[in-house]
Amino acid sequence: MSKTLRRRLHHGDVDRKEQDYYDASESDGLDEPLLQKHERYDMPSGKITLEEVWTAEQQREHLHWTLLLSQIIAQWAQWIASSILGTGSLLGRLFPLVLSGPTTVPTRKLLPPSLSPLQEERLRYLQQRLGVSFDGSRVEHQDALRQLWRLAYPDRDLPALKSEVWKDMGWQGSDPSTDFRGGGYISLENLIFFAQKYPESFQRLLHKKDGNRAEWEYPFAVAGVNISFMLAQMLDLQAGKPSSPAGIKFLEMLAEDDMAFDNLYCVAFQMMDAQWLAKRASYMEFNEVLKSTRNQLERELALDDVYRVKDLPAYNMLRG
Repeated sequence: MSKTLRRRLHHGDVDRKEQDYYDASESDGLDEPLLQKHERYDMPSGKITLEEVWTAEQQREHLHWTLLLSQIIAQWAQWIASSILGTGSLLGRLFPLVLSGPTTVPTRKLLPPSLSPLQEERLRYLQQRLGVSFDGSRVEHQDALRQLWRLAYPDRDLPALKSEVWKDMGWQGSDPSTDFRGGGYISLENLIFFAQKYPESFQRLLHKKDGNRAEWEYPFAVAGVNISFMLAQMLDLQAGKPSSPAGIKFLEMLAEDDMAFDNLYCVAFQMMDAQWLAKRASYMEFNEVLKSTRNQLERELALDDVYRVKDLPAYNMLRG
């Protein structure tokens, strides 16, 4: 694959505003997305063969149709539910207040469900993780950063904790610790989990191996921090007990999988990259892509036959 010029993202660059799509959390560990404005940086470019171009185009088309099929499944399920349970049906006439409503994923708050002791324990542990800020002075946080490097680049020497080499992974500067404010320590844990659980997908996204890439690409590591933040907001995890539709469905998943958040993170990252390629996006569209990723993920979580992360249509895009 040819290497192209990549530019770091900044949410102010994307929409010419100082604020992002999501509200900032009051938690110290999970604050707000951090896509700082940085100078353009160059990567060496090489010659592209016709075979490489054709292979890249085939990969992009494959991801495009996989994502499109995922969207169609979600839309069909909503259409069927609307047809069967709409106000014009027998059930709709019997229970109009319960069954009527928009066919899109609702954003209203619902009554939080009663949780089992296991769900409460796992939710409490996850919220504790979300509250931990990245602290570059803590040895365990330094070791986790080094672990991520070894997983990402097993054949390369480990750099110092402050080095220009970290930019290769998609950090905005020579000190990765300055980029974690947006997602806290859990965003580093998410990246490590992704690299360990789905190494092939992780490597393909890290090295931008799929499809025709933009001249100015999204920075891999910082995009991962933003995805952690987006998921926590979407799932309403800053509340004592989630009450959004997506958050309530996530609580069901948490009963089946104590690492549901981390697994959902991997799906969201892969989905975001597929959206990026399908839209032929460049760095100025990053926030738009992230927003559409959230919308698609909410639609899939709303499907009736989804009980685990593995039940999501987009899960099939992941490769271990």
